[in-house]
Amino acid sequence: MTERYVFGTPFDTEAVLDKPAASPESALGHGLKLSADKKKVSYDLDKDDVIYGLGESLHGMNKRGFVYKTFNTDQTKHNEDQYSLYGSHTFILIEGAKGSLGLFTDYPGLVTYDLGFTDKDVLTITAEEADYEMYVITGKSGLEIITEFRKLIGKSYKAPLWAFGYGQSRWGYKCEDDIREVVRRHKENNLPLDAVYMDIDYMDNYKDFTLNPEAFPKFKEFVDEMKAQHIHLLPNVDAAIKIEDGYDMYEEGVKENYYCKDENGEDFIMAAWPGKSVLPDFLRPEVRRWFGLKYRFFTDAGVDGFWNDMNEPALFYSLKGLKETAEEISHLKDETDTLDLYSLWHYLDTMNALANKPEDYRSFYHEPEGKRIRHDRVHNLYGYNMARAASEVFNEIAPKMETLIFSRASYIGSHRYAGIWTGDNSSFYSHIELILHQLPNLNMCGYLYVGADTGGFAFHTSENLLKRFMQVSLFTPLFRNHCALGCREQEIYRFKDIDAFRNLLNLRYALIPYLYKSYVDSIENNKLMFTPIGLAFPEDKEARHIEDQLLVGDDLMIAPVYKANAAGRDVYLPEDMTLYLMKSDKDFTKTELSKGHHFINVDIDEVPIFVRKGKSLTLGKPAMSTAELE
Repeated sequence: MTERYVFGTPFDTEAVLDKPAASPESALGHGLKLSADKKKVSYDLDKDDVIYGLGESLHGMNKRGFVYKTFNTDQTKHNEDQYSLYGSHTFILIEGAKGSLGLFTDYPGLVTYDLGFTDKDVLTITAEEADYEMYVITGKSGLEIITEFRKLIGKSYKAPLWAFGYGQSRWGYKCEDDIREVVRRHKENNLPLDAVYMDIDYMDNYKDFTLNPEAFPKFKEFVDEMKAQHIHLLPNVDAAIKIEDGYDMYEEGVKENYYCKDENGEDFIMAAWPGKSVLPDFLRPEVRRWFGLKYRFFTDAGVDGFWNDMNEPALFYSLKGLKETAEEISHLKDETDTLDLYSLWHYLDTMNALANKPEDYRSFYHEPEGKRIRHDRVHNLYGYNMARAASEVFNEIAPKMETLIFSRASYIGSHRYAGIWTGDNSSFYSHIELILHQLPNLNMCGYLYVGADTGGFAFHTSENLLKRFMQVSLFTPLFRNHCALGCREQEIYRFKDIDAFRNLLNLRYALIPYLYKSYVDSIENNKLMFTPIGLAFPEDKEARHIEDQLLVGDDLMIAPVYKANAAGRDVYLPEDMTLYLMKSDKDFTKTELSKGHHFINVDIDEVPIFVRKGKSLTLGKPAMSTAELE
């Protein structure tokens, strides 16, 4: 059962497609309490209540005990002192003694979730303004509530089968020959590969829908060359449009008045990779269509995959903020002989605060349907509508293509148009554990085509860390090795034990038929692909507190090793299962295990896969690409 409560005058996010009739405020029950100013909803927690949800966020699978803020943020590093990441997914599920309760706060600005942090026994949801919709969902179980919520928000985006192939990416592939080398070295080492990603280096001065003419002189021929080897090319598309006379896209947007405005009605000037830039007003349908049709630049050349980036939107600075900071820093020259520690910290903080300043997000505007609205109040919809811009025109500009698109920034609703990846993680073992926490919580919010940057984007990976990371990623729909410029090159052919990496990739391709079937089933039936065992076995009190094991589809459970130098791990089985310790699709051991606690030894080259009681492990034949799968 779903109840909808409307407070104030909400902006229609279009997250919910078929809204139920609104209930009167007086009907708000289920232990929920509304504050006098209507910005805050609170709920008393029992000792053993578990809270799932919030999609892409930090901390555990159970979100209890921390504060979360849903304001899409360009977080280069995922540290535990951060409140927000790139996506805002405002659904939570409370599982406890009083039953199951789902809460969706449909507000596209800042929402703060205090989930037993200030008071360990109280959950509080606070919207920045009392203009939001609250959906209260009840059911017999948590899984039933998730299905009901997923029905409300609409079917998830369905990626093509080829998108389950392995992809290699790096910030730093600058030209055709760099990409040719990646493909060649995979093939000469018999390493399966389906995709190579083109980061910002391919562009002409970081301008969207352009190519560096020296690095990619005959792009269509190059795309055809790659396609002949079953390799898909996926260019990065950023949100900001470079201000440059003669750049046709910039000039078209100026002519048609398509960019976000400052408080004076002038184009809001900010900076990202291109330098001084403007931001398309994606909340306007005509702007979305204009931007979406630009993807034809690539689809006409045969490109069938894209990743949208920097679309929180990330602000390196605003022109106004840069001038203010420059003025403040200018005083430093007068203090070189008298600078004290606190003044030094002030100047450092002033410079560090230049990017993504809250004041900047409050200083520009959108004009959907001719109505002016300040950006921070609809901030979380920006990346959502950028993904929508492309998705809505693909059938028109590339009707014969099976097109892949995924995004960095997101809000519930964008799950219908694109997948997501979890942003700029790091080469840390803790970030292997993090993706285990994120996967089911993202699924609850409609995101099924998901994955993390395998091996870590920032910092320097090691051979063993990359193996352990791949042992998780080989189960995720998006399986992409990606890292930053300046970090250790982490293509798997650069490491000593290529045989072990080849075995992992062969196992991935053997699993693709099962994974893709489970993925499609999860879309069609509005259920989880990755399920916490506490939700699957709600009567099992021990299962409720397991944070690092997941059911994958209906048949399998994974319990990866994610600690440095660990030779194994503890596992809790909520039922009898069969353990396969797999070095490859053909090299494995099989052990029957009873319900309960076990310590399992897992070699660095082994993948533990648990098969549920009455189910079986079904593997296809490995292949060098998804095009060759039987």
